[in-house]
Amino acid sequence: MQAIFARTALTPNGWRKNVAIEIDDAGRIARVTPDSTPGGGATQVPMLLPATANLHSHTFQRAMAGLAERRGPQGRDSFWTWREIMYRFLDLLSPDDIETVAAFAFMEMQEAGFAAVAEFHYVHHQPGGVAYADIGELSARIAAAASQTGIGLTLLPVLYRHGGVDKRPLKGGQQRFGNDLAGFEKLLARAEDCVDGLPADTRLGVAPHSLRAVARDDLRAACAMRPGAPFHMHIAEQEPEIEEVLAAYGKRPVEWLLGEFEVDERWCLIHCTHMTDDETRNLARTGAVAGLCPVTEANLGDGIFNGPQFRAAGGTLGIGSDSNIRITVAEELRQLEYSQRLRDRARAVLPAHGQSSGRTLYDAALAGGARALGRDAGSLQPGKWADLVAVEPASFAGMMADDGILDGWLFTGGNDAVTDLWSAGRHRVRGGRHVAREAIAARYTTALERLMGLL
Repeated sequence: MQAIFARTALTPNGWRKNVAIEIDDAGRIARVTPDSTPGGGATQVPMLLPATANLHSHTFQRAMAGLAERRGPQGRDSFWTWREIMYRFLDLLSPDDIETVAAFAFMEMQEAGFAAVAEFHYVHHQPGGVAYADIGELSARIAAAASQTGIGLTLLPVLYRHGGVDKRPLKGGQQRFGNDLAGFEKLLARAEDCVDGLPADTRLGVAPHSLRAVARDDLRAACAMRPGAPFHMHIAEQEPEIEEVLAAYGKRPVEWLLGEFEVDERWCLIHCTHMTDDETRNLARTGAVAGLCPVTEANLGDGIFNGPQFRAAGGTLGIGSDSNIRITVAEELRQLEYSQRLRDRARAVLPAHGQSSGRTLYDAALAGGARALGRDAGSLQPGKWADLVAVEPASFAGMMADDGILDGWLFTGGNDAVTDLWSAGRHRVRGGRHVAREAIAARYTTALERLMGLL
């Protein structure tokens, strides 16, 4: 048994004082005892929270963070111009680079307070689309990075067939993504081998990329490949995407999807940026998670999620780091609320009257992240995976009692508030630093220097 003693902890029964937590050898919470005293050998922390999950990441993009911030020579910069830069950068990456960058990003996630991640893994082949001898070469690299860091992993191999709704061929950087159904089934089987050696909290799901990249019949086939497993896809991120789907199918993306498929709690729909009020309400009622990546969505100029209406309809949401330009629990949740405030020109938009913004946002991220990853976590109670994060209130300003702890961290603090983190009981962040930071960061620095020399 591992033992933790927290002066204050967020339990299912609210904030409690002097809480002793025991973690069993499987990585699950065994006991939670408030009003206790610290036992010998217990790790003592000031504030303990359930740790949330990062429900959407493309780790390789961490290495290009900041490289696409120069305005183009003409026209309007957009997601689509950023995507061309991303494709060119992607062609530089070797399997070693992809593993190295993934390990660095996973380490940063844990230092930021994420205990687990859903890796939306769509880079499968060599530049030009030539398959590796092992179709799962790059899935194995993501698994190796998760093993190095100890983060909880839900691996989501991505089905990507076409360059648009009209089924145009993949070109340029997209060719590293492409598989037909037979190839994808082989990839998925190989990915299962890749994660078999990881801890018991690891999950494998399926991710059709988008309605642009996967046609109706292929989407139906993908739904049947791993029944009950996490099922993620991008949807309604950009206005040109809405227009393309509307022209092809006669309906907007979310409207079409809900009419064609039995969308339920295993689904996580990423971005959902552009929805009508009807789409918002109807999606909320399915139980699917709206996977929001507010920092990336702001960076790419995507738009603003319809938050108040979605929550009023009982919708479930969670957060991800997507392009990994910044990896931070606090800033993702802060940006989510601030985007609503800027649009509505109001304050405290997402919480109910009288409720804390920080607590509202954090509770939502806990529930949505656990559901999206198919992960039995998100609460400090016996039987759950021990996904835990300790924060130090001295590192940020604000009220230091009860929900004020979360208001202080999420609205005035950052990653430096995180002192310790456990992923399914694996104590990987201590004193604010990942236990393998030195080696992981050294490899990343070497890889980044080489890549920058190739640009």
